[in-house]
Amino acid sequence: MVARRDFYEVLGVDRKADQDEIQRAYRKLVRAHHPDVNKDPGAEDRFKEISEAYSVLSDPGTRRRYDAFGHDFRQVPPDVDPEQWARARAGGGARAGRRSSAGRQDFGFGTDEGIDIEDLLGGMFGGRGRRGWGPVPGADQEAELTLTVEEAYQGGRRTITLPGGRRLEVAIPPGVTNGQRIRLAGQGGHGSEDAKRGDLFLIVRIAEHPRYRVEGRDIHTVLPLAPWEAALGATVAIDTPGGEAKLKVPPGTSTGRRLRLRGRGMPSPRGGPGDFFAEVRIMVPARLTDEERRLFEQLAAASAFDPRRPS
Repeated sequence: MVARRDFYEVLGVDRKADQDEIQRAYRKLVRAHHPDVNKDPGAEDRFKEISEAYSVLSDPGTRRRYDAFGHDFRQVPPDVDPEQWARARAGGGARAGRRSSAGRQDFGFGTDEGIDIEDLLGGMFGGRGRRGWGPVPGADQEAELTLTVEEAYQGGRRTITLPGGRRLEVAIPPGVTNGQRIRLAGQGGHGSEDAKRGDLFLIVRIAEHPRYRVEGRDIHTVLPLAPWEAALGATVAIDTPGGEAKLKVPPGTSTGRRLRLRGRGMPSPRGGPGDFFAEVRIMVPARLTDEERRLFEQLAAASAFDPRRPS
């Protein structure tokens, strides 16, 4: 089994990085590895890895649990002490095989100190690990949930079919992002002896869209403009996942310029929403009428503008 990479390593940030550093690193990486831009065969897997790392580290609560328990943080019960967990993990292979006077196997941490793994597990599962194992909670499970940009933006309800034919109605919160997990408590694997079921985590995947590209909570699109709109300036209507918006185009706008609508990106339950970016592309008529040709010829004769000469 291939070991999963540390999420901080995936984003290329220090473990002490603040949220702004994490967001900057994420935005830089998704621009380089988004499958729409990067056609390398491994780009999609890399993009998913980056999205998962950002989903975990951008949430302070989830990040604290990841820092404490590593990739096991979703399986560790909420009342487990991080230091005890780390000691058990570190000592598990250090001195296995020693038996206590009661015949139980101990995992030692030196010559004088030992932690009985059954005592540790008994603490994790409410004392049920003492005699035999007793009831053991079900395992957590994962499944992918593919959404359109509009579904991710607006949220709502969706009926999904799981392997085996089980159907569930899922509440999707507004503003979910690529790689984010939606937790369905008690919908995972069955426990033994009537123990509670594990949880089901739905991993959000945002499908490719003909108009929008999502990076974190920012949404990008292309804005076609007529030459006169770009030269003179204009106010144009533009579609966003949240509905139509008015966008002001400054005079003298050229192809490639990005115009921003603040707060019109993906909503967020914590913190501010993302932004909506429109990248300008100047379009010309494929066929000119006689009047259009005459006017363009007049403009060409009157203007000293040379787009190939450095300004």
